[in-house]
Amino acid sequence: MSSDSSSVIIEIRPGTGGDESSLFSAELFKAYRNYSVKKGFGFTVLDSSPTSLGGFKHVVFEISGKGVFDLFKNEGGVHRVQRVPKTEKSGRVHTSTISVAVIKKATEKDVQINPADIRIEFFRSSGPGGQNVNKRETAVRIIHIPTGTVVTAQTERGQEANKQFAFSILRSKVLEETRKKEGIKAQEERRSQIGSADRSEKIRTYNFPQDRITDHRIKKSWSRIEKVMDGNMDPIFEAFSGK
Repeated sequence: MSSDSSSVIIEIRPGTGGDESSLFSAELFKAYRNYSVKKGFGFTVLDSSPTSLGGFKHVVFEISGKGVFDLFKNEGGVHRVQRVPKTEKSGRVHTSTISVAVIKKATEKDVQINPADIRIEFFRSSGPGGQNVNKRETAVRIIHIPTGTVVTAQTERGQEANKQFAFSILRSKVLEETRKKEGIKAQEERRSQIGSADRSEKIRTYNFPQDRITDHRIKKSWSRIEKVMDGNMDPIFEAFSGK
């Protein structure tokens, strides 16, 4: 698959920081979504686990459009946020982290999944706080036995639609594993991106009190943080593309 991939799957997970980390996961998700809408890219949520405060325990989504992998590939890693959380009563600045993994989407032509290698389970989808929001078991979990990969999808109302989303995530993750064995190390890249979400592993810091975003890899900073978080991410992406 060329670097000019037409679809990419992005996974965001909270790291250190509890509720604040979950809330920032949702904010970065919205920034990517708003940016994608402004650029005319396709945007589909494949799986999510919302919290009662409006954050995410995790969220997986697909962005489609010309060159999206080249645009988003540098988003993979640990993102650090420094600010006074909405849940903080004493006004102290907290430091939290989230992790982002960026995966090229694999097609059925790229990866053939042997039915004998998977186990499919169905369960009730859950809403904020973990309560069941559907009386029918429409959520899907697929376990790929050879690699131990587990994926879920529960955003759609129908079991079949969630099953297709889950297979889309699974194919992409299995392709990573295949590339790793071939020496392309895609699965290793994902694990290095996710890391342990420790504060010291950050690739980028969002410092709200100082209105500054800093990317530690290219040693470049941007102001107007609220505008960037609203989806105006061109300055960051252009810095990596050399424009």
